[in-house]
Amino acid sequence: MGLKGLLSKIFAAWVNRDLNHIRHNAIPLQNQTFAALIEKAKNTSFGKDHYFGQIKTYADFKRHVPVRDYEELRPYIERITAGEEDVSWPGKPAYLTKTSGTTSGVKYIPISKESMPEHIKAARNALLSYIHETGDADFVDGKMIFLQGSPELAVKAGIPTGRLSGIVAHHVPAYLQKNRLPSYEVNCIDDWEQKVDAIVEETAKEDMRLISGIPPWCQMYFDRLSAVNGGKKIKDIFPNFKLYVYGGVNYEPYRARMEESIGFDIDTIETYPASEGFIAFQDSQKEKGLLLLVDSGIFYEFIPADEYFNENPTRISLQDVELDKNYALILNTNAGLWGYSIGDTVKFVSKNPYKIVVSGRIKHYISAFGEHVIGEEVEQALMKVANQEGVDIIEFTVAPQVNPPQGQLPYHEWFIEFGNQPKDLKAFSLKVDKALQQKNIYYFDLIDGNILQPLIIQSLQKDAFINYMRSQGKLGGQNKVPRLANDRKIADELSAYIIK
Repeated sequence: MGLKGLLSKIFAAWVNRDLNHIRHNAIPLQNQTFAALIEKAKNTSFGKDHYFGQIKTYADFKRHVPVRDYEELRPYIERITAGEEDVSWPGKPAYLTKTSGTTSGVKYIPISKESMPEHIKAARNALLSYIHETGDADFVDGKMIFLQGSPELAVKAGIPTGRLSGIVAHHVPAYLQKNRLPSYEVNCIDDWEQKVDAIVEETAKEDMRLISGIPPWCQMYFDRLSAVNGGKKIKDIFPNFKLYVYGGVNYEPYRARMEESIGFDIDTIETYPASEGFIAFQDSQKEKGLLLLVDSGIFYEFIPADEYFNENPTRISLQDVELDKNYALILNTNAGLWGYSIGDTVKFVSKNPYKIVVSGRIKHYISAFGEHVIGEEVEQALMKVANQEGVDIIEFTVAPQVNPPQGQLPYHEWFIEFGNQPKDLKAFSLKVDKALQQKNIYYFDLIDGNILQPLIIQSLQKDAFINYMRSQGKLGGQNKVPRLANDRKIADELSAYIIK
């Protein structure tokens, strides 16, 4: 082990002491965060509009600050992006992150000088937690690759603006810069396919030990790397590769194919970064869930997912959450987001310490017939059957078919790109349907009551999802295909790729 590895083990032990404080003092730390955020923002326009000077308790806060999504906060955000100061946080943002919303078009999320360091600290601590628990720091002495957006930043009203991953690239600690790939020049390539080819060329002969990125785009990198190396497994190209870091999507649907490409069951670290803040990370290889970061400038609120669209839903703080219940996640941050509905749903798998799993998107569900099927349910149903049948899933999405051919009942239509086809697609479909019925009682009732017919799977051509994303100008980076929809916009586009 090299000097960096030895020093990182010492640093990891020190950081773990801090994390233990977070693990055992979550509620007091959240209360302190709440008070500090209110005090800091009370003289901003938002603070004055919402009577922050009168807020002493969480109950006060709920009376004065409603839950809003991006569209509802847009009037404040437009003032920020026009260059106005002291709108929802003192001064101007340090950065604006540019994201693509499914309903809002381009979104601009502020990052403040207070919130930016929390992104870097959380990513660092995720790796240090792994080192502390496993004692393995060898990856620190080799090369690391982060598949991410371009670090080139535009300027909007005097504020540097770009993708979150591109902004973060400017804050990678100096001690990691020499280990980090791809190069700045390659990272700036806009075309994703050209960028992947350039990354393959730049990394093929390097001692890659850690690779980070969302699974579908890492899989593309692995496929091309293997192709230029005569079909070799990744472990034979990078003998010291031992750690994969990801976030943004559930890894399980991709795991089998990724590990087939790599050649072994690699250690993974799941992270939960968002433009709005770094929310949680996996701090253990032995325990389920992501450690909620309760001391990072974010005060969390939760709404039971099945109440989210009610006129007056229940709205609670961390101390009142229950295990294994779906909650819509609401953020209040040290970048000036208040009562902000991020759009994700989470479940708590532990309250000592507070650990979550990301269960889906509040608007990515199917309830065309009252079934309210969520992402977690479809993923688990599909992967249960796929694993039993030895079927490889590359990517999938699901949409309702409310206007079936005459004489047929409505149904859920699944569009799946298989790595290897099921021997009997109809039998496979029925097994997935049964598994989904077991996950969702409302769906069971609709099937049992002959309101819906069992789901229908459409098998798609190779690279169907890559080609679809390319056609939408969303190939690569942090872009993801939604797993569920209540409309047929994606389904209709994918119909062109159905294997007849």
